[in-house]
Amino acid sequence: MSHITSIFTDLVRVETRLYNTVNARLRTEQDLSLGQFEFLEIIDRVPECRVLDIVGELAITVGAVSKAVDRLVAAGWCVRVAHPQDRRSSVLRLTPEGKEQLAASRTVVTSELTALTATVPPDELNRIASTLAALRATLEAGSLGQPG
Repeated sequence: MSHITSIFTDLVRVETRLYNTVNARLRTEQDLSLGQFEFLEIIDRVPECRVLDIVGELAITVGAVSKAVDRLVAAGWCVRVAHPQDRRSSVLRLTPEGKEQLAASRTVVTSELTALTATVPPDELNRIASTLAALRATLEAGSLGQPG
């Protein structure tokens, strides 16, 4: 196995284990999946958030995002509001319950990730963060890894 292949393998395995561990704790403590948390976080962070904003950020299909948003709406955590300039589109907004769920869940996610990465020295964690941010920016600038 080449050096770059082993780096890729480690990156994927670490991501999977971190995701699964945080997801399990979030489900136990907040009855929310990490995927739902990510959607709520994006809706909260992106002004006038639309389904296509989530599609672009997560690199998943419109259908998958739309179905997931429908589940958030059914749970009472967000609403679809007609877009003021484009009536064919809708803006996603968190409900008060969605904001409460997000705030409580952020605490759980932060706590768990802090615990899981506690053995990594802060300077190393900062170097990893910079490296991943640069790689992500390169991939996104080239629209690489988008569905379809």
